[in-house]
Amino acid sequence: MTVRVMLISPAAAAAHEARFGDDGPLDATALRRTREAGRLPAAGRVLTTPSPRCRETAAVLGADGAGAEPALRDLGAGRWEGRALAELGASEPEAVAAWLTDPDAAPHGGESVRGVVARVGAWLDGLEDGRVLAVAAPAVIRAAVVHGLALPAQVFWRLDVQPLSLTELTGRGGRWNLRCGVPLARGHEGTPGDRGHPTSPAGTQSS
Repeated sequence: MTVRVMLISPAAAAAHEARFGDDGPLDATALRRTREAGRLPAAGRVLTTPSPRCRETAAVLGADGAGAEPALRDLGAGRWEGRALAELGASEPEAVAAWLTDPDAAPHGGESVRGVVARVGAWLDGLEDGRVLAVAAPAVIRAAVVHGLALPAQVFWRLDVQPLSLTELTGRGGRWNLRCGVPLARGHEGTPGDRGHPTSPAGTQSS
């Protein structure tokens, strides 16, 4: 047996200025896009992060009973919570530059990139065999990919996670294979038995 981890990013709001910790409920546009995305593939365990955006995305996709997993919470931005990146770039350019280039930097007093990679990696390595699905923030999905493929933490911000896309990590014993960037609406193709089945019984948003 192997572990199959299916990570789905939540819907993004309509055009807006991204803010750290911007994790409110889905707006009308995001709700419509989520409903159009279809349903989730089947999994033995279905999880979300504690965030409203991830929980609501999971519910709209048919997993309203998904359990919240604290280990998959978004990267903590400390005192930058609620502030826009453009605003911080003007007021704290050196701090922002350090944060984007040094995975150990945490000028906001929150969590470093290396810290979130270690946290998510520990969760990933602790999974038992089977199929696990989680709706999680883009930063969490980046962290899983970095850890799973043993990539240098410096590539974290170079991984683009699209809203309502499916990223799969399959493996065991610390060896993972990656299938990424699949739009959720087409994420069931090539996976017999998943299509059309409901499930059964989390940064800044990248969009």
